[in-house]
Formats: sequence, structure tokens, C-alpha cells
Amino acid sequence: MTEDRQTIWITGAGKGMGRALALRLAGDGHQVAVSSRTEADLNSLASEAAGLPGQIISFPLDITSADDAASTIDAIENRMGPIDLAILNAGTHQAMWLDEFDVDKVRHLIDVNFMGTVNCLVPLMKRFKARTASTGSAPADKGHIAVVASVAGYRGLPSAGAYSASKAGLIALCEALKPELDAVGIRLTLINPGFVDTPLTRQNDFEMPFLISEDAAVDHIMKGLQKTGFEIVFPLPMKLIMGALRMLPDRLFFYLTRRMVRK
Repeated sequence: MTEDRQTIWITGAGKGMGRALALRLAGDGHQVAVSSRTEADLNSLASEAAGLPGQIISFPLDITSADDAASTIDAIENRMGPIDLAILNAGTHQAMWLDEFDVDKVRHLIDVNFMGTVNCLVPLMKRFKARTASTGSAPADKGHIAVVASVAGYRGLPSAGAYSASKAGLIALCEALKPELDAVGIRLTLINPGFVDTPLTRQNDFEMPFLISEDAAVDHIMKGLQKTGFEIVFPLPMKLIMGALRMLPDRLFFYLTRRMVRK
């Protein structure tokens, strides 16, 4: 990000971290396109942003529809101009212990968290790449995409099999795409939060270590987007713990996670 006024698109902006990000960015003077499935949430967000230096404009979207995602990007750029930064934040979670593990529930999480992001990512990459082709210039910041995954994608944890799988898929996807996107001047950032106090996480029935507020999460993201690194991961204690779990030998890892299994 730069301090210049930008056009920014945020998915999953109706509640939680996406909503807080939209308000912060509009407060900094940017024009922000916001999407979520619930139009009422977007309308209340736009009302809350009234009087801020920037602007928030609503574009309702169910990201599980690839056609709707592409047409929403068309609508944003037709109304607001070229997107400079897209923050693909939309996602959901549902805990599933062994007795609750269900094909339809797993498919829903994958459709929203993984394929929903892909549905937005594909048309964005095509548009950003076309900017390079049309100018004929050397690759140099033709657009910025930030994908929100989770530290839960580092290793699979009990009751979070489908969620962890969807987020691990996003992490691997971003790692695979980054070298090619670098070559054509498209910047890709991976955002891996720990537990953030949002309406979604408040549904959890377990203690969430190192829980941080939405505003604190936005602080981390804003600082990270201003740097050139690939990954933004926070908070620090969760980064260290999940990073350590990622490196543990399987025998020790499963010894620890067996202790987490519901009795």
C-alpha cells in the first residue's frame, strides 16, 4: 500500500475483521468497495462510514458463484476505476468432531473458504496481468492481492479438519502463485491471523489463546501491507507456537493433539 488514495476491494466485509479493515481504510481516505452476502450488513457499514475522508460503496456478493465474482469486479471497476488492492477476506468456520464430520459440511467450508477465494482470484489476476500487457512496461506493481488464510492452515488440529484443510489449501495456493505473479508485476500477500475476536470466533466453545481485538488485527494487517514481505502473521505468540507445531516430528505432534480430543 501507499499513502496515495487507492481503490480497494474487500470481501467478507459485512462483519468482523473485514468490516474493521474497511472502516480503517476509508478513514485513511481510500475508496473502498465492500462485498458480503448480507446486503443489510453492507448498508450499515456504508452508513457508519459517512463523514470519513474516504468512501465505502457496497457490492453484495456470494463468492461461491464464479460468475457473480467476475461480474462484481466488473461493476466495481466500472463505477470506481481500476482496483489497486483486493483483500480476499471472506470465509467461515464450523467445528466438526468425528461424530459430526459430514460431506456437505466439509464441502461448504471448502466452497466458501477455498473455492470462494479462487473465484475472486482468477478474474483479478487476469485483469491485473492485462494491465502489464496493455502498457508493455516492465513488471512493476500492476496490482496487489492479499489473501486471508489462517495459522490453522499450518497443521491440522482436532475438530478443525475441514477448516484447516481449506486454509492450508490457500497457503499452498499463494506459495505456488507468487513467483509467477512476481514475474508479471502483481504483488501477492498472504495473511495468516491467529484468533481474532469477531462474531464468528465468538461461536467457539473453547478457550482461544492469545485472542486479539479486531482493531489490533487491523493494525497488524495495515503495517504488513506497507511492507514488501510475503506473509503477515499475527499475533506473535501464536505465530511462534504454530510455527513450532509445524516443525514438530509427527510422533510428538500427535501426542499433543490427542490431548485436545473431546472426551
